[in-house]
Amino acid sequence: MSGLIGKKIGMTSVYNADGQALACTVIETGPCVVTQVRSVEKDGYKAVQLGYGDKKEKHSNKPELGHFKKAGTTPKRKLVEFKEFEKELNLGETLTVADVFTEADFVDVVGTAKGRGFQGVVKRHGFGGVGGQTHGQHNRGRHPGSIGACSFPSRVFKGLRMAGRMGGNRVTVQNLRVLRILPEQNLLVVSGSIPGAKNSYVIIEK
Repeated sequence: MSGLIGKKIGMTSVYNADGQALACTVIETGPCVVTQVRSVEKDGYKAVQLGYGDKKEKHSNKPELGHFKKAGTTPKRKLVEFKEFEKELNLGETLTVADVFTEADFVDVVGTAKGRGFQGVVKRHGFGGVGGQTHGQHNRGRHPGSIGACSFPSRVFKGLRMAGRMGGNRVTVQNLRVLRILPEQNLLVVSGSIPGAKNSYVIIEK
């Protein structure tokens, strides 16, 4: 898929032609620089590597500095490979939001969900808890309850839904409509919500 790298700005709402308020997310999309062009002859597959977000040279090692110098650009924070661009792209070429997306397009957005730390089964899996304070129970309203059998099989099965770390995983939200494109500010407005905190990096695939 073709696409660009962006940064989540936040959520707002816009009105459509019928006067309905639509919840949407604003993404700073690009400009992205072509930092590497992969070919079938050399790499075994065809793809384009894009870079987004400047960083200082002192935060890059020498192989990275050489990689970006070959493309004729400054060091970038985020690198992502994309396939199937409609046109041939050259090393060092810059892509903006208007070059890839148009209004009414449908896109998939990939991001890293907010980390929620160690959570119990009620928040993590939607358990109802063990119920009220009956039959002598005390302080167990949000506990998971029984987790295994007795003499057979005498163990807890793998994959059982229990308390643990929640969030921080890679999430893809599909089929979000592009509502607005603001090329002057490099902004893309898509319907609905996308994963991640504000100022987190996302991948917008067409």
